[in-house]
Amino acid sequence: MRFTLFILLALPALLAAQDKLSAEEAIRIGLRNNFAIQVAKNNREIADNNTGRGTAEFLPRLDANAGYQFSKTEQETNSPFSFGTSETGNTNAQIALNWTLFDGMKMFITNSRYRELAKLGEEQVRNTIENTSVAILRSFFNVVQQVDLLQVAQSTMEISRLRLEKERVRQNLGSASSTDFLDAQVAFNNDTAIVINRELDYLIAKQDLNILLGRDPATPYEVEAKINVPPLTFSIEELLDMAMERNSILRIAEQNRQIASADLDITRSAYYPVVSAAASYGYSKSLTETSRFDYQVEGESRDARLGVTLTYNLFNGMRDKISIQNARLQEKNRELELFNARNEIAGLVRDRYTTWQKRIELIVLQEQNVRAARQNLELQQDRYRIGAASSLEFRDAQNKLALAEATLIVATYQARISRLEIEQLIGNLNL
Repeated sequence: MRFTLFILLALPALLAAQDKLSAEEAIRIGLRNNFAIQVAKNNREIADNNTGRGTAEFLPRLDANAGYQFSKTEQETNSPFSFGTSETGNTNAQIALNWTLFDGMKMFITNSRYRELAKLGEEQVRNTIENTSVAILRSFFNVVQQVDLLQVAQSTMEISRLRLEKERVRQNLGSASSTDFLDAQVAFNNDTAIVINRELDYLIAKQDLNILLGRDPATPYEVEAKINVPPLTFSIEELLDMAMERNSILRIAEQNRQIASADLDITRSAYYPVVSAAASYGYSKSLTETSRFDYQVEGESRDARLGVTLTYNLFNGMRDKISIQNARLQEKNRELELFNARNEIAGLVRDRYTTWQKRIELIVLQEQNVRAARQNLELQQDRYRIGAASSLEFRDAQNKLALAEATLIVATYQARISRLEIEQLIGNLNL
């Protein structure tokens, strides 16, 4: 028991020797090490790379090819004109250009679609960063909460320890009953158990935050033990307007709707003809040698071609019509998803705003409760010291203060989380 008590009392000094970790530094570390953010950024870069004109087939295709062929023939006949053994070598080279001039505006729509995909990638990165940051801050504030709860438990335990020592002295002097001493002993043991549990909660919370930060769970650190709840200066109508304009989930849903609309336009382009131009230039040279007549036959040729082709599909089994119908339904689905997302976000904003208001009211009430409980405990301590209050009255006042302080800490944590959730919903996280 003495060893455990020593560790618990020495814990604040041990924590003070560790590095301080602020909320801003926690976010920086977490965003730097988070794998989901790295994947989202890579996907965004892929989308950015696809926004070039080449991927939308604006630019022509230029191909070059060259080759060499060799053949050897041995021929024996009873004709005087038999060539005997002949060897032929053929060298050729060609450069060809193909360029789609018109494809029913498909290339323009595809280019626009790729730009929308790039915007979608940007919004997905932002959403991933927001979710990660909120998770980190939630875990960070939980560590702060556990520190405060641990300090309350330690303070309560220290009061019980002083009371136990006083009862032990009184019992030794014969001025106190065994019942008072045993009550003090039980109270001290109960408070020590609470401290041990609070310490366990604190250590687990620290490990959880380390994991979110992508660090070794055993990495030592100490947080800045203070939770401030910033005031909310926006009305509910202003919050709703900000959420409809800046919420990352809504922006992702809007981008998906834009992409679905582009997909529909792309499928419609199949009803238009395709006009393409082609040009080529080729060169070939051949050389044939025969053993019987001892002569060579050489040949060279050059050819250039230029043409324009118009292609128009007359019937393909109604596949174009089916594709348009499916694309139209997909666009409708994306519109419904956007409408549903707006409705859900509006409900969440109202819910979080009401929750934040009530928790602020609870903080004010609990602050008053803590002040009253502390005054009551001080009064009971004085009365207990002179023997005017019983041990049960003293213990009851002690428990009420511990409960009031713990409730205030939890209420402050919950209010800060509600404020954080509102900031995410309205796209106003200060990262």
